[in-house]
Amino acid sequence: MTNYLARLALLGMLCTAPAFAADTFIAPRVSVVPGGVVTFKLAGAPDQLPAVTFNGRPVMVVRQGSTWLAVLGIGLSIEPGDYHVDVQQLGGGEQKLPFTVKPKAYKVQELKVPPSQVNLSPENEERVKVETAKVRAVLDAFTAGAPSTLRLEQPVPGVRQTSFGKRRVFNGESRNPHSGMDIAAPTGTPIKAPLAGRVVDVGSYFFNGNNVVIDHGLGLATMYCHLSKINVKVGQELKLGEVLGEVGATGRVTGPHLHWGVSLNGAMVDPSLFLPPLPQKKKVAPLAEKK
Repeated sequence: MTNYLARLALLGMLCTAPAFAADTFIAPRVSVVPGGVVTFKLAGAPDQLPAVTFNGRPVMVVRQGSTWLAVLGIGLSIEPGDYHVDVQQLGGGEQKLPFTVKPKAYKVQELKVPPSQVNLSPENEERVKVETAKVRAVLDAFTAGAPSTLRLEQPVPGVRQTSFGKRRVFNGESRNPHSGMDIAAPTGTPIKAPLAGRVVDVGSYFFNGNNVVIDHGLGLATMYCHLSKINVKVGQELKLGEVLGEVGATGRVTGPHLHWGVSLNGAMVDPSLFLPPLPQKKKVAPLAEKK
């Protein structure tokens, strides 16, 4: 662990001069639940980036104003309870910062379908296993270069469906919870990068269909599934707003839409926490009855 933290500190030294103004960095909204995000303010001079880990994995640390900010993604599978992050200051000194994950009841949908629509053939099971490992590897990466902000732009216009965390139960058998946000949009709608980053995976997968993953640095990655068209290639650098592909219905889907996933330190988290909040609907006062 000591050698690991030393390597992490060295990686941090490469990131101590972010190419953005620290006072413009916007953190995601905090929601300390499975699939949520928690932040920690850390003391330290601008040239003394702390190394932070959670369960042995590196955690994003960025400069915000006059302090450092650690931003931790909380996996959907985590059990509610008490946890902590480990902090090692560059000049020496270690501490544990506690946090408590509260339970959240996500929606459950029970479905009765023919077994042939649930159980995969041995060939498809092997394909899914290989594809899952490939995507997991790119989502688990922790690369140098801090993102300029964690306030993301919605990649396509459309209604944000509250599908994140929803668990489907097929014929009494529970499946993994839905790990992204579905945005309703017609086939061919351009998908724009919500933040600058580098394309790290492009593929055609059994469940995800045509799929793109963008690495934004320090453990933040975004994933785009079911595309009808892919406009980018691995290694390509994207600016905010550049088109990466088009909405489609490839893979295991019932209709065209964008499945958009956000991964932070290897944990799939609720994308809505990174988006500007939706405008509140104005309440209309009831008309007064005529007497």
